[in-house]
Amino acid sequence: MADYKITCCSTADISAGHLKNLGCAYGKYHYIIDGKDYSDDLYSTITPAEFYAKIDAGAMPTTSQVTPEELCEVFDPILSAGYDLLHIEFSSGLSGGWQSALAAQAAMQKKYPGRKVYVVDSLAASSGYGLLVDKAAELKAGGMDIDELKKWIEDNRLRLKHWFFATNLAHFKRGGRVSGPAAAIGTLLNICPVMDVNSEGKLIVRRKAVGRKKALKDLFSCMCSQAENGMNYSGKCYICHSMMDAEANQLKEMVEAAFPKLNGEVEINPIGTVIGSHTGPGTVALFFFAGDERTL
Repeated sequence: MADYKITCCSTADISAGHLKNLGCAYGKYHYIIDGKDYSDDLYSTITPAEFYAKIDAGAMPTTSQVTPEELCEVFDPILSAGYDLLHIEFSSGLSGGWQSALAAQAAMQKKYPGRKVYVVDSLAASSGYGLLVDKAAELKAGGMDIDELKKWIEDNRLRLKHWFFATNLAHFKRGGRVSGPAAAIGTLLNICPVMDVNSEGKLIVRRKAVGRKKALKDLFSCMCSQAENGMNYSGKCYICHSMMDAEANQLKEMVEAAFPKLNGEVEINPIGTVIGSHTGPGTVALFFFAGDERTL
């Protein structure tokens, strides 16, 4: 049985160093700002502060998915070295990157008919996607073979919860997540939409909190009520944010105090350039595994 490698994309919003430690190569999505196309290189060539400063100054970035050719460039060296490959892709409910991954899979299967080339839809986004990749790497290191791991991801991906809130509604309005009138009224009344990712991998507004303090408590309450094994949750927990350091660290402290059996400290990451192009500054997100699956 051949050994295998796990790959993903930059929209997993964990650091390049983290992915290197996991042994995961990644494909790069793109963001376009001030008329120039950039690869999402996990903040290797721009800092989060610099990126969000451009948005605060009036830039309105757009994004584009990874291409099949770019994914083939990631896959080919792995397959040519004799490894099988399991690629975990960004949610098909949020991007056409899934179709790029399928096209790259077909090309690589034709070129390497003796290799297994699997592509799995994460139905996840940002550091939630990153948490799923991290868990997959952990299971691989524990001896799970490629077929078992593919099935595990497909069977368990909907237990990965995403809860987040936004204080800046302009970018959610631009992306169609929040209507124009709702964005105007929400901004006036200091309303922070509390959202999650549903069973189709799409963003859904679930409730509205007045003020970021209440929104932060809502995220924490979601984890308290939904985490696998309740307050005895022993998995990992990730947080990501766009220029909300104080709130992210406060949420980390709340989670670590309430869940003594966590697998390590809560990891905080910046929301990457691709996701951040759609959220803008002012978003905080919390990710963990639950006992039940996401719903519509």
